[in-house]
Amino acid sequence: IAMSANWADFIKSDTAYNYISTWHYINLPANLSKTEVFNFLNTQTEPNIYNKTIEMIGVLKNSKSTLAQKKMALRLLIHFVGDLHQPMHTARKEDLGGNKVLLTWFGERSNLHRVWDESLISFQQLSYTEYTKIINHAKPQQLLNWKKASLKDCVFESYQVCNKIYATGIKNDDKLSYRYNFDWVDTLNEQLLKGGVRLAKILDDIYGT
Repeated sequence: IAMSANWADFIKSDTAYNYISTWHYINLPANLSKTEVFNFLNTQTEPNIYNKTIEMIGVLKNSKSTLAQKKMALRLLIHFVGDLHQPMHTARKEDLGGNKVLLTWFGERSNLHRVWDESLISFQQLSYTEYTKIINHAKPQQLLNWKKASLKDCVFESYQVCNKIYATGIKNDDKLSYRYNFDWVDTLNEQLLKGGVRLAKILDDIYGT
């Protein structure tokens, strides 16, 4: 699973897969209520992380899907559930999900999206196995609540975190380093853990375990 998780990013270098580029995220306007977010999700017809995650689950549940279709769907599902819990994948269209918020991370040029996609995680200097052991300590009630969440709830939770990130007033040319990690590492770890728990629940539902 760990190796498959990044496959959907690896294939971005292959133009044959350009058609899935918009499947990794959904752009949402700022400061919507939960009802407004849910209504927004219901009205979006263009491919996005919400409707394509539903589609991949459908492919895996469909007994008529070919093995090749199921392999593709499983790889994408694993990745999309992770992306869904990365708050900048539920961000603003006008700045391309934080990609146009140009800043520095420990003195190196970066952007807000990349900080949340890669830099914060890499800064912890942990392997997959080490990271799993460190964050895998959810309380029983947390597990119950996280597993009960619908896919729409997952989108809204990430969107709420995204709004908080923007609310700090982060802007072009900001210099991020230790303080930013201190302020956000707990949120980062909770989002990672939620993603893992919810992926497990989805896979359990699909395969009936």
